[in-house]
Amino acid sequence: MTVQPKKVVLLYSGGLDTSCMLKWIPQHYAGCEMVTLTLDLGQGEDLDFARDKALKLGAAESHVLDVRERFAREYLAPAIQANAL
Repeated sequence: MTVQPKKVVLLYSGGLDTSCMLKWIPQHYAGCEMVTLTLDLGQGEDLDFARDKALKLGAAESHVLDVRERFAREYLAPAIQANAL
């Protein structure tokens, strides 16, 4: 039995691979609504380009979330405390 998704959330970088998936998924799952999510982890880039590109490529919605503080608190700080490489 094949599942026919109605909505897909794609973690979107704005690069070639995720842009291709943004077009490929609706072609293979007709009627599937695409929503993109881009996370700002502190890369030092303006991520509005990803939102604009996703919408131009057909995403119904595109979200960019600033998660720098949470990423630092919940992942980076414990890694540093554990002397992770």
